[in-house]
Amino acid sequence: MARNERRRRATRLGRVLHQRLGGISLPVPAALADSFREDVIAGLSLPRKALPPKYFYDARGSRLFEQICRLKEYYPTRSELALMRAHLPAIVRFAGRGCTLIEYGSGEGLKSRLLIEALRPAAYVPVDISQAALRGATASLRRRFPWLDIRAVHGDFSQPLKIPVGAGTRSFSGRRVVYFPGSTIGNLTRAEAHAFLRMTRGQVGPRGAMLVGVDLKKDARVLHAAYNDAKGVTAAFNLNLLARINRELGGDFDLRRFGHYAFYNVALGRIEMHLVSLAAQAANVGSHRFEFEAGESIHTENSYKYSLGEFRALARRAGFSAERAWLDRQGRFALHGLAAD
Repeated sequence: MARNERRRRATRLGRVLHQRLGGISLPVPAALADSFREDVIAGLSLPRKALPPKYFYDARGSRLFEQICRLKEYYPTRSELALMRAHLPAIVRFAGRGCTLIEYGSGEGLKSRLLIEALRPAAYVPVDISQAALRGATASLRRRFPWLDIRAVHGDFSQPLKIPVGAGTRSFSGRRVVYFPGSTIGNLTRAEAHAFLRMTRGQVGPRGAMLVGVDLKKDARVLHAAYNDAKGVTAAFNLNLLARINRELGGDFDLRRFGHYAFYNVALGRIEMHLVSLAAQAANVGSHRFEFEAGESIHTENSYKYSLGEFRALARRAGFSAERAWLDRQGRFALHGLAAD
């Protein structure tokens, strides 16, 4: 029951309002701050404390993740870029020029730029929970592609979104293609990933498609190094979640008394990230007090790894035909081309 409640809370955002930010029209979830507080209180109240990983990505968290993507130990970004460069013509043929390209989690837009330049979509709809990341990526893309019609959406892509269909007399009637790179789908449990794919199937409609990056199963030593880098950037990224709680929710976590811990859970096929209490202590979030035993952890993220067959089967159960899969030369990462049945 507690796990279902946490999942419900983690995906609920409330109504969507509109505002203008720097000339970019961004639908802004009005209840985002309230949801953050509710999710933190709910997660830290669980018998096994946990926090949703989507809250990693405030402005500092987004910058830290960009640094992670450039680390020598963190192979997914390099592997995905390499496979896209190697297979770009085939990827473009699959997606189809003139489509409406919807990207979940815009980030820096490095892979997006490569795809947009080759695909030349009728419209590009970046969706991101981090307003700072969304604004920066959108501004950069506007400078690079002045011809591109960009309709940015600030929101949580883990629930159905109202995708802009056009402006004025112009409408986007072409195929909808969701682009979800970076193996972010690995942050979801198998059940959550199935529900997410089914939701996306409804979002793109019967003619639509999805390009989704998936990290493949591999040597546990490679995985361990990727999430425990020598420079400690991933540790800083993990600890920034507590710093954000302190800044935004009136928390008083002492970051020096928590440590980053990541390991590969072979039985479940996933990397787990935790923040481990280094001593018996207590921390407050507003009026709520939470006790920690020495060695007790806050589970902050999962990163599931799939074989090609496992992910294809998952996609089929969600209403997609798993038509294509492109791999990097080392066979570490896959980009799946899914067509709506």
